[in-house]
Amino acid sequence: MAASQDVHVRICSQEIIKYDLEIKALIQDIRECTGPHSELTELNSNVKDKINQLRMRIQDLEQMAKEQDKESDKLALLNEMERHRKQMLSNQTAWRKANLSCKLAIDNSEKDDLLQGGDSSARQRKTTKQSLAQTSSAITESLMSISRMMSQQVHQSEETVATLATSSRTVLETNEEFKAMTGTIQLGRKLITKYNRREFTDKLLIFLALALFLATVVYILKKRLFPFL
Repeated sequence: MAASQDVHVRICSQEIIKYDLEIKALIQDIRECTGPHSELTELNSNVKDKINQLRMRIQDLEQMAKEQDKESDKLALLNEMERHRKQMLSNQTAWRKANLSCKLAIDNSEKDDLLQGGDSSARQRKTTKQSLAQTSSAITESLMSISRMMSQQVHQSEETVATLATSSRTVLETNEEFKAMTGTIQLGRKLITKYNRREFTDKLLIFLALALFLATVVYILKKRLFPFL
C-alpha cells in the first residue's frame, strides 16, 4: 500500500510540473503576442484553465501529505507543495505583467497603424509578426514534446500501480490458500494422534481380554484335572 501511495505522489508531482511548463509556455506566447485582442483573450483563457488545474493538483498533493504515516514524509511533501504553490503565485504575477505589457503593445500598435501608413512599415510588421510566430511555435512544440514525455511517464506509473495491485491480490490469495492448507494439516495431525491413541487402547484391551481368557482356561483345567487342589 505504501508503494501504491508513492506512485500516486509521483504522478501528482509530474502533473504539477507539466502544468507549470504549459503555463510558462502560454505566458511566453502572451509576451510575444502582437494582436489582435481576441488572440490575447484566448491565450488568457488557456492560462486561467491551466492555473485552475495546477491549483487542484497542488491541493491533491497537500491532501496526500496529510495522509502520510511518517512525519518526515509528511513534512517533505508539505515543503514540496509549498514550493509548487509559490511557483504558481510567481507564474500568476508573470502572467499579469505579460498581459499588461501585451495590451499596451497592441494598443500602441493599433495607434501606429492609424497614424502611420506605408507598405514598407506594413511589410516590416508582417515580417516581425511571422518571425515571432515561428519562434513561439518552436517553443510551444518543444514544451508540448516535454508534456507528451511526461504523459507517457504518467501512463507508465499508472501501469505500475495496476501491476502492484495485481501482485497484492495474488499475495493475499496465496496467503489465504496457505492458511487453509495449514488448517487442513493441523486437522490431519489431530486425527492421526487420535487414531494412534485409539490403536493403543485397542491393543491394551485385546491383551487384557487374552490374559483373562488364559486365566479362565487355566482355572478350568485346574478344577478338572486336579480337583483335590
